[in-house]
Amino acid sequence: MSFEMRAGYREWMGLAVLALPCMVVSMDATVLNLAIPELTADLLPSGSEQLWIVDSYAFLVAGLLMTMGMMGDRVGRRRMLLVGAAMFAAASSLGAFATSPGQLIASRIVLGAAGAMLAPSTLSLIRTMFADPDQRRVALGIWTGSFALGGLAGPLVGGLLLERFWWGSVFLVAVPVMLLLLGAGPFLLPEYRGAEARRVDITSAALSLAAVLAFVYGLKRIAENGLQPAYGAAVVLGVGAAVWFVRRQRRLTHPVVDLGLLRASSFSAPLLILGAIFFVLYGTQFITAQYLQLVAGLTPLTAGLLTLPGTVAYLVGSLAAPAVTRRLSTAQGMVGSLLIAAGGFGLLTQMGPDRLWVVVTGFVVLSIGLAGVYLISTDLTVSAAPSAQGGTTSALLETSANLGGALGIAGLGSTTLLAYRHAMPGSNPYDLPPDVWEAARRTIGGAAAAADRAPDAAGRQLLSAAHQAFTRGYRLAELVGTTLLLLTAAAAALALRNRRTG
Repeated sequence: MSFEMRAGYREWMGLAVLALPCMVVSMDATVLNLAIPELTADLLPSGSEQLWIVDSYAFLVAGLLMTMGMMGDRVGRRRMLLVGAAMFAAASSLGAFATSPGQLIASRIVLGAAGAMLAPSTLSLIRTMFADPDQRRVALGIWTGSFALGGLAGPLVGGLLLERFWWGSVFLVAVPVMLLLLGAGPFLLPEYRGAEARRVDITSAALSLAAVLAFVYGLKRIAENGLQPAYGAAVVLGVGAAVWFVRRQRRLTHPVVDLGLLRASSFSAPLLILGAIFFVLYGTQFITAQYLQLVAGLTPLTAGLLTLPGTVAYLVGSLAAPAVTRRLSTAQGMVGSLLIAAGGFGLLTQMGPDRLWVVVTGFVVLSIGLAGVYLISTDLTVSAAPSAQGGTTSALLETSANLGGALGIAGLGSTTLLAYRHAMPGSNPYDLPPDVWEAARRTIGGAAAAADRAPDAAGRQLLSAAHQAFTRGYRLAELVGTTLLLLTAAAAALALRNRRTG
């Protein structure tokens, strides 16, 4: 690599600017969760409106990633990033001062569209700015670490703001950061677009949006409420749209996704590995949040703070991983990271209400492994793809993580619930009304509500049985996740055995 191709001061300053939207996007989701109780008391949303306030952002990000990545390759990645930043700042301001649930949902939808512009643009610009493999690996470590830093700061910043100001203040955190990006971006970031100004295929864009949106929506609802016809139909619709999307790509002269590229193991294997680890991670986060609050009896803020050491470990791992992986082959780095992550998830199989140290230790270990997997997967896919498809490649990477996470919430969540229901008594030993007892047998939340309506002795017995049943389900889910990562490590060793870093 010639000296001229190595990044200089301007590129590293540009990387600092690119890390800002990553931090804000990560922080935005965390601070909103803390603000939900106060927000609900002020705006009085219905149950469905509250779900859309929480979920619409994630749904739009997942559904529009492919479309926005494709658009960035055509119109310019810096331009797409700056438009997304402007939209994010405007929507954040509107959300902060919303006076009705409808206004807040609308602002969250715009935020989701803006977030979908930011994610692939930041990653594809790193590919453009850092041609040297060693420098790019360091840049990717900083990029992945910025997400952890946002997650780390979110609970602390949100807690401080909500203690002094109203719920809308959590949205305003994003505004000065995005304004700084808008001011510095044109001077520090290069513009880049695909060599061929290819027409954006509207049908492919609509199919990718429909596939991801319907699929993720159906899986999330099944995980939360059980299998129902409407949710199953959404999943089927998503799969059908995905099949149509793939078949259409085969007929297009300039497809949105190069199917030939997906047949290369150096490109497709990291996507599948990333999907697998986010399957286990998101599923674990979903059931751990329930465990800490409904079994261990912690407040939401205390439960969140308990996982902060893991977030710090991810940040440190992201910064250290480039130096470590440079000395290893790709297969060694990936397999080693997967085994470390599997060890962390394996520790969580020893969870108990009086063993909360397991949460801290397990999340620290798994976060170190996750940092390595994310860095190597990102480096492999970005390096394997043509520069002209950088935005689309980045979108594929993010979509893989989102889809893996949605599957994990559905899969590990369902595993926990099935084990919970199997472990609960089959009869009604607490003499509860039939509908109340049925709710208690279905979910741990239903058991907690039923215990409040039962006599003291019966309520304590019911909670004890529910806690034991959920602990059994939690441990089983973590065993399933650990096994999946061990199998993924074995597959990675075969798929990447001939690859070398750099």
